[in-house]
Parts: sequence; structure tokens; C-alpha cells
Amino acid sequence: MDTLKKFELMEKIVRELEDLQHSQQAIIQKIGKIEVDNIELSDKRLDKDLPDMHQRVADNLDTIVGILDYFADKTQNFGNKNNVDALKEQQTINEALGNN
Repeated sequence: MDTLKKFELMEKIVRELEDLQHSQQAIIQKIGKIEVDNIELSDKRLDKDLPDMHQRVADNLDTIVGILDYFADKTQNFGNKNNVDALKEQQTINEALGNN
């Protein structure tokens, strides 16, 4: 895999991790809303299970954030080390000239 394609794949993974992070945050918010609604309802099963669900999702979110931070830094460092901006510029020039 050439350097530019590798960098683009790394950027894609960063975007997917960000999406996963947002999804987990939305799940935490939804569980929180159900917990608040259940304060009035006082369903025993919800009282028992929702806090555990909330904690597991929060733990997953912490893991995702850690992976995202690590991989975003790795992607940035890879891009800097390999001068990806210059590679992208050269690719644009080559495409404009018809040299693929």
C-alpha cells in the first residue's frame, strides 16, 4: 500500500472512531433519559439494570476515546513524517496532467 493510500485509510479509521464515540455518547444520553423517566415510574427491573448498562457504555466510551486519541496522533505523526500534504499536491498535479 502506498503512503498516501495508507494515510487516507488511517484518516478513515479516525472518522469511524469519532462516529463511534458520538454513537456511544448518544446511547449514554438515551439511557440517562430512561433513568430519569423511571424515577417517576419506579420499575424495579429498570432500576436494577439501567445503572449497569450506563456504566458499561461509559466504560466503552472511555476505551473508544483512548483509542481515538492514540490513533489520531499516530495518523497525524504519519502524515507529518511522510509529508502527506506534498504527496497530495503531487497527486493533484499528476491527475491534472493525466499522469496517474
